[in-house]
Amino acid sequence: MAKKKKSFLGRVVYWALFTVFVYFGVTALSYADTLKFAQISDVHLSDKTVDTSYKVLASSKPLLKDAVEQINEIPKIDFVLETGDLIDKPQKPLLEQACDQMNKLKSPWYFAFGNHDAAVGTSFKKDKYFDYLQKRNKNMNFENQYYSFIPKKGYRVIVLDATVDTRITANGELPQEQLKWLDCQLSDAEKENQVPLIFLHHPLHEPFPSFHHRLINAQEFKATLDSHKLPIAVFSGHYHAARIYKEGHILHVSTPSLVTYPCAFRIITVNNLKNKVVFNFDFRETRLKEVQKKAKIMTFSSSTYSGEESDQNTVVVLDK
Repeated sequence: MAKKKKSFLGRVVYWALFTVFVYFGVTALSYADTLKFAQISDVHLSDKTVDTSYKVLASSKPLLKDAVEQINEIPKIDFVLETGDLIDKPQKPLLEQACDQMNKLKSPWYFAFGNHDAAVGTSFKKDKYFDYLQKRNKNMNFENQYYSFIPKKGYRVIVLDATVDTRITANGELPQEQLKWLDCQLSDAEKENQVPLIFLHHPLHEPFPSFHHRLINAQEFKATLDSHKLPIAVFSGHYHAARIYKEGHILHVSTPSLVTYPCAFRIITVNNLKNKVVFNFDFRETRLKEVQKKAKIMTFSSSTYSGEESDQNTVVVLDK
């Protein structure tokens, strides 16, 4: 009887230890394969003291300050990416102020050009803008205004520049040189079993139709992505609207502006598993509730910008 008890207790201890080892093993593996980042878009930092149109520009600075503080309170953020229109007009003093605030982030931060960051007839052109950004942000050590980096094993971040600075327009267009480069980047991601996370200002899939804001050569962009059969996520801004749309192996993520209702940003957690990639979206609204209320009143249709609950907090799975 004593032997049976010992045998039973031995099995209990064995399975208990086995469970603990498996749990911690899976946890360690999950953390290694997990990426967590923040996406901020359309900050439109401005010196204006009066709001214009549907943007609460007079509150752009405290809104950015609040977003930075919120992100710093969240543990284990691998990086932050601002998807364009960091400033409302391409002026060096505004960029200085934006960098002052963004440099308070505890995590590395990166940037994609938006149409408000570049303009025809300005002395602060894109090359000067980019040079200054590189001086103020040690992470922006790239040769071109479009670039890629590996934030963690199993992932490849690809940042594109679709802004047009040769004429006055809010439309975007990806040059052939960038599309060819993107094709090579996706091929490398396939070879190295990486999940491509693409960031640019202009969305591939419009949150709502806008002829004067769309990406002119969206079909070419889409064809480049479709030539690679791996899960791809595309993160954008520009339309100031929250949308999440799954299209086959492509996940389209449009993130709202800090200065337009709902005045929010995203925290995204990605798990790169054996047969699938899981995206977990956490929608973070500003804590400046009086500003948010004002922003809501200023919009012609608040739901157009805030989207549905599934455009804010959700989980999306892409199969490999």
